[in-house]
Amino acid sequence: MNRFIQPILRRIACLALLCALAEGAEVRSPDGRLAVEVGVDDQGLFYRVRMDGDPVLERSPLGLETSIGSFGAGLRADGTETGRIDERYTLPHGKVRDVHYVANTLRSAFVGERGSRLEVIFHVSDRDVAFRYRLSSERERRVVVERELSGFNLPSDATAFVTQQVAWGGGFAKTKPSYEEGYMMDVPVGTKSPTGLGFTFPALFRLGDQGWALVSETGVTSRYVGSRLGDPDEGGTYPLAFPEEAENAGIGDATAHASLPMTTPWRTITLGETLAPIVETTVSTDLVEPLYEPSQTFQPGKSTWSWILWQDPSMNEADQRAYIDLAGELGYEYILIDALWDNNIGREKMAELVEYAATKDVSVLLWYNSNGAWNDAPQSPRDRMDTAPARQNEMAWLQSIGVKGLKIDFFGGDKQTTMKLYEDILTDGNRYGLIFNFHGATLPRGWQRMYPNFMTSEAVTASENLIFSQGFADREAFNSTVFPFVRNPVAPMDYGPVLLNKRFNRDPDRGNTRRTTDAFQLATAVTFQSPLQHFGITPNNLEEQPDFVIDFLKQVPTVWDDTRFLDGYPGRLFAVARRSKESWYIAATNGENEAKEITLRLPGFKDRTFNMIHDGPDGAAATRKVTVRSDGTLTVPLGANGGAVLHP
Repeated sequence: MNRFIQPILRRIACLALLCALAEGAEVRSPDGRLAVEVGVDDQGLFYRVRMDGDPVLERSPLGLETSIGSFGAGLRADGTETGRIDERYTLPHGKVRDVHYVANTLRSAFVGERGSRLEVIFHVSDRDVAFRYRLSSERERRVVVERELSGFNLPSDATAFVTQQVAWGGGFAKTKPSYEEGYMMDVPVGTKSPTGLGFTFPALFRLGDQGWALVSETGVTSRYVGSRLGDPDEGGTYPLAFPEEAENAGIGDATAHASLPMTTPWRTITLGETLAPIVETTVSTDLVEPLYEPSQTFQPGKSTWSWILWQDPSMNEADQRAYIDLAGELGYEYILIDALWDNNIGREKMAELVEYAATKDVSVLLWYNSNGAWNDAPQSPRDRMDTAPARQNEMAWLQSIGVKGLKIDFFGGDKQTTMKLYEDILTDGNRYGLIFNFHGATLPRGWQRMYPNFMTSEAVTASENLIFSQGFADREAFNSTVFPFVRNPVAPMDYGPVLLNKRFNRDPDRGNTRRTTDAFQLATAVTFQSPLQHFGITPNNLEEQPDFVIDFLKQVPTVWDDTRFLDGYPGRLFAVARRSKESWYIAATNGENEAKEITLRLPGFKDRTFNMIHDGPDGAAATRKVTVRSDGTLTVPLGANGGAVLHP
C-alpha cells in the first residue's frame, strides 16, 4: 500500500509547497530589516523586497529564456532551502581591508517542462540583496541563455540617477559603448533612455522618503555576458538586458553560452535609509572568490601621467624623463606612459627609460590598444593584446625589461567574447607579473577580488574630458558629487584626479578653463577611490604650489582600511572619511556654484585635531589646524565649486 500512498503524499507535499511559494517563501537579513519574498503564480516566478515592512521592490519577475526551455512560467516547485553565510576576507587594494560578510540565504528550486532544474538563490545581508540562478539538467550538457527575465520594479514615486547605454559605433573611432555618458538626475522611475537602449550599471534610485537603492551586478566572467537595465516597461519595471548584436563591430554572440550545470552572475540591490550603505557597500566582492592565486604581491600606488595635460606630443623621451623625475620627487610608485610610445619612443629606448625609472624607484606602466578588429582607433601599440600568442610574447618582453603594468583601452562591448578577453589578459598578465587598468571599458564586476592583479578601470566620464570640453569642465564639481554615489561604490574608478593647472593645457594661456578650486582638486584624491591613482599634476606644480600641498600629494594613500560616508546628495555635496592604518582622511567636494558651510558629525573624533586644506582667496589652497568639537561636530567651509580635506 505504501508504494501507492507515497506518490500521493509527494504530490500533496508539492502542491502545498507550490501554494506556499505562490504566497511567498521569505528570507530576512540578519537584523530583520530587509525581507525578500520569492514566489510563483500563474504569471511566473517573482520576488518582492521590503525594508522595515515597506516595499522597495514591488512584484518583480525572475527567470531565464534558454535553448533548453523557458524558465519563467509553467514551472513546478521542487523545494526550498535556507542557510547562513558568515565569512571574513581581506581586500588588499580596496576601500576597506577587512570585510565581515554575514547574510541569510534562500534557495528555491523549480522544474521545467523538460525536467531541467532552475534554482533561484538569494543572499540577504543587512544592506544588500543579491540573487542569481543555477540551471542544471540530467539530459543536456550545454545551454544558450537567450535572455534573462529578471526585472526591478521600483515604487512609482521613486526617482532615478542613471547613465544611458549607447549604441556601438559612436564616439571616437567607433569605440563606444564605454560607460562614459552623462547622468540623468532625479528623473521619475519609468523615464526611458534617450537612446532606447536602457541604462548601464550601476543605477541609483531614491525611494522617496524611504531611502535609497543601488542596482548593479557582480561576478561576471568569461562564462557570461555583461548586462544592463533595459528601458522600463509601461508598468515601470526595468528589465535586465543583454548586449546589443552590433557591439564589438558585431563580433561574437549577444547571448551567453555555457556548459551545464551553470550559474549566472549576481544581481545586486543595495538598500538604506541614507546613502551610507550605498557608499560603504562591499557587495561586489562579498559574493565572489579569487579565480587564481597571485603570482606575486601586486603593488598599488600613485602615478604621474603626462598625457592627461600634455597630450600626444608628450610621447617623447625627454618629456617622459621629466615625468619620471616628477614621480621620483614625489615618491610615487609609477609613471604611466600612454599611447604612441612604440612609434615615438621605440622599444629599445623604452627599455632604457624603464631602466632610468628604476634608478628613481619608479616603475613603468604602458598603454596598449585592445584591438583586434572591433574599432577604428589608430593609436598603437595595436594587435598585441587580442590573441594569446601575440599577447604572451609581448608580456614576456615587458617582463624582461621590467614593466610592471598596462593600461589597455578601447574595448567597446559587453559580449561574452569581450568578457573572455578581459579574463585572458588578466590571467596571462598574472603569469608575467603585470597589473592592469582598463579604459574605454566595461564596469568591473567584482574583479578587484576575482583577479588579484586587476587594479582599476575607467567606466566613467573621466578627467580627459576636462581637456576635450569646456562644458564638461564647467560640470567638474557637479560630477564629483555624482560618481561617488553611483559608479565608485561598486568598483575602483580611474578618474585621473588632481589637476592643479588653471588651464587644461601645457600652455598656460590655452585650453579649457578650470572652474574648481585647488582644495577641491586635492579632495578628489580621497573622494575618488582607486588603488592606482593617475594624478594630473605637472612638473610646474612643484614650483607653483605651497609646500603643504606638495606634502599632501606625497602622503595621501590610495588604499584604505575603512570608508565611512559622512554627508551629501548626488549633484550637491559629497563628504567621506577614509582610514589608512591609523590615519584618517576626511574630504568633501561642493557640487554647486555657491559657497556653503557644512557641519560634519564626527562622534569618533571628539577633540581630535586635523590639518585642514580649504578654499582660500581666488581659489588657491589655504591650510589651518582645526579641532573637532567635544560634541563630535566640525564646521567646514566650502567655496563655490570648492572642497576641503582634513589629514593628519
